[in-house]
Amino acid sequence: MSEQVKSTLSPDTQAILDSLQLAVSKTLERKRRLGQYVVQWDGKAPFAIGDDAPEHLKPAQLLRPE
Repeated sequence: MSEQVKSTLSPDTQAILDSLQLAVSKTLERKRRLGQYVVQWDGKAPFAIGDDAPEHLKPAQLLRPE
């Protein structure tokens, strides 16, 4: 998030945003350490990252040829 956008948020809103960002970061790190896949959104569709991710959710460029 740019500094310009941060300055337009109220202190309460900024505290909420910071808290949510920290919670998501900690959760993603925990899942990475546990070897679990994560699902993200690319703006058009969901995709999964991780060794155990379902094949239908893996991005096409990451699929290995069989």
